Amino acid sequence: MTYPISETHPLALKYAIDREEMVDKILRGYGSVGNDTPINAAYPLYSDDLGQRAYDPEKARFHYEKSGHDGSPIVLKVSEAAFPGAVDASQLFQQSAKRAGIPLQVERVPSDGYWSEVWNKEPFCASYWSGRPVQDQMFSTAYKSDADWNDTRFFRDDFDALLAQAKAELDLAKRKELYRQMSVILRDEGGVIVPMFNDFIDAVSTSLGGWVGDPGGGSMFDGALVKTWLL
Repeated sequence: MTYPISETHPLALKYAIDREEMVDKILRGYGSVGNDTPINAAYPLYSDDLGQRAYDPEKARFHYEKSGHDGSPIVLKVSEAAFPGAVDASQLFQQSAKRAGIPLQVERVPSDGYWSEVWNKEPFCASYWSGRPVQDQMFSTAYKSDADWNDTRFFRDDFDALLAQAKAELDLAKRKELYRQMSVILRDEGGVIVPMFNDFIDAVSTSLGGWVGDPGGGSMFDGALVKTWLL
């Protein structure tokens, strides 16, 4: 989900979403909670010491009141085109935000034209992002200031500088730390709300050979059938 951070403090909405409930009810347990950064344990240089953000209506209320928002409805536009269960997920978000005193309003829009007329155009909408093989590609695609798909309108010179530094860093431990700093910036100050990650399940058989993991996570639809053979 993306939100214009200029309207209210991003932490108000980030604390107002019940991630555990979404994983249980939307993903039926086949997933993991998000931490308001697109990077999770599937990435090779993931830092597991960031600390998981949990649903906290009191903190959400504090940041919302601190922001000075005028109390008008915060409209979240959503469609099932965003991802399966997006409307139900948004309604859960609305309920958890209401308990924090935040006037979130869900507006269901047509699926037709959602990705061309709503996503990356409307200020607050639901979306789905596929993972990328490495952090650099994910950050460069969606969070670099001049990225075409910068749907959160995230413009930070310090973030861009860290990204450039990480590209040139050959020491993996040092690069990991740079990526960690970037994740912290997104988690605490960016407009992206990442409530959950869905699991991917691969079916395997002892009668097949030649199978190798795909770092892009899309083996079943990216030529896996031509890379395997019957034993």
